[in-house]
Amino acid sequence: MKNIIKFVSVLVVIILVSVISLIVQQNKQSQSNVEVKEKSDQEKAEEFAEKMKPKIEEDLHEMDIHGFINSITFKKDVTINPMGSIEVRGYINDEPEKFDFSASLRYRTNEIASMSYSYELSIRFRNWEKYKDEPELKEHFLKSLPKKEREQYLKDIGEKE
Repeated sequence: MKNIIKFVSVLVVIILVSVISLIVQQNKQSQSNVEVKEKSDQEKAEEFAEKMKPKIEEDLHEMDIHGFINSITFKKDVTINPMGSIEVRGYINDEPEKFDFSASLRYRTNEIASMSYSYELSIRFRNWEKYKDEPELKEHFLKSLPKKEREQYLKDIGEKE
């Protein structure tokens, strides 16, 4: 009878130790799963966009041959287009309706794939020196603008105070 009690006691202890070790192992595994969780594609895109914003600003300033840009503001939303490019949008000089831009970024190559500008912004970047042999093009363009817009345009490109 003593042997049976000893055997049952040992068996109970073994079972208890096994159950406790399984519970501890399960807890450790669930904690490590939480730590290993990968970032979503959207989170990766947002981080990449933040990293690329100085490069976008540099490209905008490079296009701004007339020194028109006073401030650059990026919109909060970053999107991934169906082709996999990351789209970042923003605007210049606190005028989101008038001077907006969009940059398409390539994640794998770490570069700006393309930039697009609103019409109003693109004409601020226009280099009239390229047309110095055809001054009538600039004149024609300026005449097409209403007086107030023409004055503002000339001021923006540094040709009028």
